[in-house]
Amino acid sequence: MAGTKEQVVSALREIEDPELRRDIVGLNMVQSVEVETGRATVGIKLPRRAGRFKEQFRAEAVEKITALGLEPEVSFSIELAGGATPEAGGTDASASNNPLPNVKHIIAVGAGKGGVGKSTVSVNLAVGLARAGAKVGLMDGDIYGPSLPTMLGTDRYQVKTISKMIVPFELHGIKAMTIGALVEDDKPLIWRGPMAHGAFQQLATQTDWGELDYLIIDLPPGTGDVPLTMSQLLPLTGAIVVCTPQKVAQDDAKRAIQMFRQLNVEVLGLVENMSYFIGDDGKEYDLFGKGGAEMLAQQAGVPFLGAVPINMNLRRNGDAGDPTANYTGDDQLAKELDALTRAAVHHVSVHVMSGAAAGPTLTIS
Repeated sequence: MAGTKEQVVSALREIEDPELRRDIVGLNMVQSVEVETGRATVGIKLPRRAGRFKEQFRAEAVEKITALGLEPEVSFSIELAGGATPEAGGTDASASNNPLPNVKHIIAVGAGKGGVGKSTVSVNLAVGLARAGAKVGLMDGDIYGPSLPTMLGTDRYQVKTISKMIVPFELHGIKAMTIGALVEDDKPLIWRGPMAHGAFQQLATQTDWGELDYLIIDLPPGTGDVPLTMSQLLPLTGAIVVCTPQKVAQDDAKRAIQMFRQLNVEVLGLVENMSYFIGDDGKEYDLFGKGGAEMLAQQAGVPFLGAVPINMNLRRNGDAGDPTANYTGDDQLAKELDALTRAAVHHVSVHVMSGAAAGPTLTIS
């Protein structure tokens, strides 16, 4: 007796995405299965990054369907994405309440406390994604203490507006905007919640971001007004939390993770910054302890995206407003930042393929 629809679905669960190490049914790639008069018709939708596995998936599907005594008919569609992005989807561009319909993924970078390197991670993640071929925007959402003017060198340029829209700076391969470019240098921003809310909303929705694969938002530390405003205003793909190894930083990172969860924002992962230091003698020194953020990630049930060491070049390039140099002047530093970028992309892809809205598709015969 020929196989049933349930048996076909079960057989397709044995086909694994080589990158994500999860089955294509669990990743919602299998869009349709029909069994009728000895024939199984299967429709599979692949994200752009997995398009190169199409023939591998076809061969495996044909083999498994044939083994059930059915004649296989397998068709594919490839999700469209602007630029060389690892996947499509995320934000539903058709949603009427989405103020940024041309941005595919919005990722917040937060921390439970200040001084842990949240802006450093935001800047280098944005530049790393752009170097991988994505269209990337970086928004300095740290309303009270913006760091991007220094770390990107935006303080050398004047802000422009066109038709009441702010034109973002384009440098280091990304588009960027910061509240620091809209206020006087060294002026303290002594704002109550409503003013911070308004400033964040203006930066997010009145900046002409254009079409982006990723918009990275560098949040202020803590669990105050701005993250709440962001979660109510923007359709986030998820958040990344930055932590240093010591216990006091872990305690605050726990609060940040819980904040995002209470706001129904997916925590894409935890980054350990200032993880270690390599001295002139070549030895590795754990100045703040070792592995604290990784242990916290395991306890909290979130992915660990990687560790970034204390590095003189990272500090020097940040002070000079030249994050691109982090990827060109120090091979070990570039390797570590690339690994962080790949891990972030991987977990965005896992989250999207596990149930987020898909983008438009192109049928491939």
